[in-house]
Amino acid sequence: MNIRRPQRSTPSPQALDHLRRADPVLAAAIDTVGPIEWAVEPDLWWGLIDSIISQQVSVKAAAAIIGRVAALGAHGRPTPDEVAAMDDDALRAAGLSRAKVRYVKDLAARFLDGSLLPDAIAGMSDGQVIAELTKVKGIGVWTAEMILIFTLGRPDVLPVDDLGIRVAVQRLYALAERPGRDELLRIAEPWRPWRSLASRYLWRVASSTPAIAIVPSETSSGPRA
Repeated sequence: MNIRRPQRSTPSPQALDHLRRADPVLAAAIDTVGPIEWAVEPDLWWGLIDSIISQQVSVKAAAAIIGRVAALGAHGRPTPDEVAAMDDDALRAAGLSRAKVRYVKDLAARFLDGSLLPDAIAGMSDGQVIAELTKVKGIGVWTAEMILIFTLGRPDVLPVDDLGIRVAVQRLYALAERPGRDELLRIAEPWRPWRSLASRYLWRVASSTPAIAIVPSETSSGPRA
C-alpha cells in the first residue's frame, strides 16, 4: 500500500476574498489572525488512524501515541496488513486503549476486504462520505467531518457540533450563549462554498491566548444577508 505523506496548504485568494466580502465580522477575524497554513493528510488510512488515536486525549498525548504506532511499521507507518496482523499487546504498549485497538483492527479489516476504498470514498459526496465512515467502529460524525476537511480537502464543511467553532462564533458575534446548530448554520450561510476555510480561522480564534480582540472594519452585527 502506497502511503502518501502530509503536505502543507494555504488559503486560495478566491476563498479569502469571498469570506471577506460575505461577512465583515469574519473579515476582521481573518485580518487579525493573519496568514495561515495547515497540514493536509492525504492518506485516508492514516488520517483515520490519527483520528481514532486522537479521540479523548490531549494533543500532546495523541502526538506521542501516533508516533509510537507509526514506528511499528516495517517501513514507516504500518499498513492495514501490518495492523491486522499486529499483536494487540503491541498496540496497547504504544498507548492505545483496548477500545481503540478494536477500532484500528476493524478499520484495517475494512481496508483489506475492500469495504472501505480510498478511491471510492474520494468520489462520494460529503454526506455519503459521512455515512460510509461512520460505519467504522470508533468513527462518528465529527471525526468524519475532520476527514472531509483535513484529508479529502472538501471546501464547504462546517462542523456544527465542534466546541471550538461554537466558542469562536460566540466570541466574534458577541452572543450571550454559545450558538446552537440552527443559529450557527444561519450565521455561516453566507460563507458558502468556503465554510471549511472559515472553520480553520474560527479554530484559530478559539485557541488564541489571550483572546483575540476583533474589531470589524465596518459596523456589523453579523454576515450580510
